[in-house]
Parts: sequence; structure tokens; C-alpha cells
Amino acid sequence: MKREESRFADSNVFEGMVSFRALIAGIESGISDRKIEKVIYDKSRAKKLAGHLSYIKAMSYKHGFVLEAVDSEAIEEIAIGTSHGGVIVYATERHFPSLSEERLVSGGFYMMLDGIEDPYNFGYAMRSLYAAGVDGVILPERNWMSAAGVVCRASAGASEQVRIFTASADDAARVFKSAGYRVVCAELENSVSVYDAKLNKPILLCVGGEKRGLSKSLIENADEIVRLDYGRDFPQALSAASAASILAFEVLRNNRN
Repeated sequence: MKREESRFADSNVFEGMVSFRALIAGIESGISDRKIEKVIYDKSRAKKLAGHLSYIKAMSYKHGFVLEAVDSEAIEEIAIGTSHGGVIVYATERHFPSLSEERLVSGGFYMMLDGIEDPYNFGYAMRSLYAAGVDGVILPERNWMSAAGVVCRASAGASEQVRIFTASADDAARVFKSAGYRVVCAELENSVSVYDAKLNKPILLCVGGEKRGLSKSLIENADEIVRLDYGRDFPQALSAASAASILAFEVLRNNRN
């Protein structure tokens, strides 16, 4: 029960080599200002981990963190998931800059996510957005990146390799419009099918959670409102993570040339 209750707690503890490599990639690219403080590994798996340990050791010299061998019980006590592979990483917090026009990529694709209900779904959304080529993600100040280790694992490392900014919905719309971006919101009322919409870059695509949706003021200021049409009658909404994933790949499809 203790481990279950701790899943959504603030955490900068990362599990597994996928997370470790993503942390290194984010740090070395300048996307993340995290610092790795310590890596521990299961000494009973040292032989199996030999190749990974060589890489971790090289990175420890480069980035100045401690590498420590521990008993498997210590790993299991810390880990939330089962995919850690015997490696746990302790890192500092990552600071997310506030949004400004100067930080935007010219002619880019950004996604604003607001209201995803848990860090696992949030991580799955981040994985899809990164794969679809998003240039950055805009989040409200309160978001699931406090549970960074869980999000990183769910996103297969994508959350540590994508640029993330914080802003209110209204501020995001103002900044992007000033930069010449179209602001497109996912909503049902007064909408067109996403399959008929023009999702050409530069674009900010906004997706709200299943319960709260997007703010009225943001929708009123949108350049276009789009909906996801289903293949059959189905009265339920998709999860925000699923909707964001589909919409992101529609942007990719519209800009593939």
C-alpha cells in the first residue's frame, strides 16, 4: 500500500536505462537543467548490466555523479515499477521556463495540454507528442511533471527530451498569436472534423481534460475548433491522452511535405 500511495508523490527518482539515457540526452541538449546526483544498481545483476554500467560510469566522470552498487532489496524498496532493470537514478528538479515569444521555434508545432488526470496517461501523451515531432509542450503551472520519474517511464523517456513551458491558457494564446501562430482547440461545439481541418504549421493545438475541458476564453479566441469523428456511434469521450496523440499525428500528416 505504501508503494501504491507513493505513485503520485513528487519524485525525481528515475528507473531503468531508458530513463537514464533520456536524462542524459535532455541535459546534454540543454533542454533540461536537471543534474544527476547518484545512480545505484543491483550488484547481483552486475554481469548482466556490464555494458550499461560502462556507459553509466563514463557519464559519471563526465557529469560528476556517484555510482553505487547495492543489494537487490534496496532497489525493490525504492522502485515503483518492475521495468527498472536494476538501475535507479536520483536527479535534481527540472525548472520549466515561462512561455515567451522569444522562446518559440519559427514555423513550429506546439501542443497545450490541460487536465490529464494521472501521470501515466500524461506520460503516454508525451510519448506520442514527441514521436509526432512536437517542438514544445505548454502546461499549466500545476501539472504532472512533479512526478517526473513516473512520467519519464510512461513516456519512454520522451518527457525529458521535449521542451516544456508553463503558461495559463489565455497567456499561451496571446503569445502564440503574437508570433503568427494559428491557435486550434479540440472541442465539440461549433467544430469542424479534424480530418477536414487545415493543421498547417505554425500551429498551437490545445487539448483539455475529459472532465474540465478547455477554458471558455481560450475557445472564444481560437482560430479554429476541431473535433475527432469516430468510426461508429459511441457516446463517450476519448481520454485526453488519446485525443492529443491522434491530433498530433494529424498535424504530422498535414505537414508531411
